[in-house]
Amino acid sequence: MASFFRRYLLLNCIASLAVLLATPLAWADDRDKANDLLRDATITFNEFVADPNMGWFRDNVKDARAVVIAPQVLKLGFIFGGSGGNAVVLAKDKQTGEWGYPAFYTAGAVTAGLQIGGELTDVIMMVMTESGMNALLSSKFQLGADASIAAGPVGTGSQVATVDILQFSRAKGIYGGLTLEGAVITPREDLNAAFYGRIVDPVDILIRHTVTNPLADRLRAAVAKATLSRPVLH
Repeated sequence: MASFFRRYLLLNCIASLAVLLATPLAWADDRDKANDLLRDATITFNEFVADPNMGWFRDNVKDARAVVIAPQVLKLGFIFGGSGGNAVVLAKDKQTGEWGYPAFYTAGAVTAGLQIGGELTDVIMMVMTESGMNALLSSKFQLGADASIAAGPVGTGSQVATVDILQFSRAKGIYGGLTLEGAVITPREDLNAAFYGRIVDPVDILIRHTVTNPLADRLRAAVAKATLSRPVLH
């Protein structure tokens, strides 16, 4: 019996040591993924702002409570289609108007129907209402069910109905070609923890502002610039 317990304790010690050794490696990999996603999100946002067809987006993004930037959302299909990708979310402080630090999310959906092929699309969603923000702060929510969503207008001077979230998408010059209605949005706990160095949830990041990371300052500056004044296009 004594030898059994010694073996049991030894195996537990080995298992615990393996977890401790593996965690820094896993966090380093997740940190790299978060940094890559942040870089791609910055590029995507700047491309939307510079796009002459995104006049309504430029004029109205200042009114958003949060922006959800999803570079390279993948839509695949053969009989059953699906779409999904990772996203970066920035929220605006209600008191100061300052854009905070990012939270990382993932989006995924499955749709029925005859769909063949694949498509990569950049997506930006503008969260316009308190209901949309509350959904974003939950453990997961479904677009179209827990928060209403509609395609944002292309061009300028367009009017839209009041919805929780407006979606804008670009795919090789084709606008509005992908909808994320029905997608389930979930926080990426692994990327959030790796990027900030400790376990945090969306409320900590987007509302309480308890964590910071200067690696996000380039994206924050780009969003702040776009929401302060309309860029001049040549």
